[in-house]
Amino acid sequence: MQFYKERILNAAQLKRLSEHKYSCTSASILDAWLQPWWCWLVSKTPLWLAPNLITILGLIVNVVTTLILVWFSPDARQDPPRWACALCALGVFIYQSLDAIDGKQARRTGSQSPLGELFDHGCDSISTVFIALGACIAVKLGEYPTWMFFQCFCAMTLFYCAHWQAYVTGTLKMGRIDVTEAQYSIIAIHLVSATLGPSFWATQVGGGLEVRYSLALVAVGGAFLTVGALLASIVTGGVGKNGSTVAVRHFFSPNYNHPLWETKL
Repeated sequence: MQFYKERILNAAQLKRLSEHKYSCTSASILDAWLQPWWCWLVSKTPLWLAPNLITILGLIVNVVTTLILVWFSPDARQDPPRWACALCALGVFIYQSLDAIDGKQARRTGSQSPLGELFDHGCDSISTVFIALGACIAVKLGEYPTWMFFQCFCAMTLFYCAHWQAYVTGTLKMGRIDVTEAQYSIIAIHLVSATLGPSFWATQVGGGLEVRYSLALVAVGGAFLTVGALLASIVTGGVGKNGSTVAVRHFFSPNYNHPLWETKL
């Protein structure tokens, strides 16, 4: 069955896709500290275990542990059991660790490919939604629907802009405070909820401001700063060296196509 009359990618684009090499730079604080753990973990991983299987296992663990929270607090206003918060913290840790070693396993077994990168980042895009949702439930942010919306929206916007920047420049760039720091911050949030209870976040400090409210303000503020840096890189980054990841249409958005702004390769 043919869904499109024309090919989505032309011959030149398919050629560039086949030549694509993953490019990533990281200045993350935690990445440097966690490299020994990740290297040890991948060294204990059987060579027969496919990188994509590692990716999907991490996604499944993350989704299942988050859905347990959703089961107990579907509106993010009820107190989920403390053990569910602890389980979700473990789920995020397992997901983060497996996500960090799937690429290492691919290089270790010589099975890295553009399709594997696409699969990895596709799973990451799904996990981003569940991680943000789990954090909101852990602090009962459903009592502030607007802030819950912005929290989830910021998480998805950051993910999109990071890959938009990679699409334009050809390199996925991680800052000093980036995705690893965000994931471990969420693990810490779950552990606090598991230890002190989700209602702890409703504690009022500093003139009646709830802890969870100030937490949301910090998260949204940090998101705006990060998005600003990513947009600056997008606008000034130019065409990246990887032909399969540059903006072949328009540097303002991968999906926007206007003849006045087309980038010729």
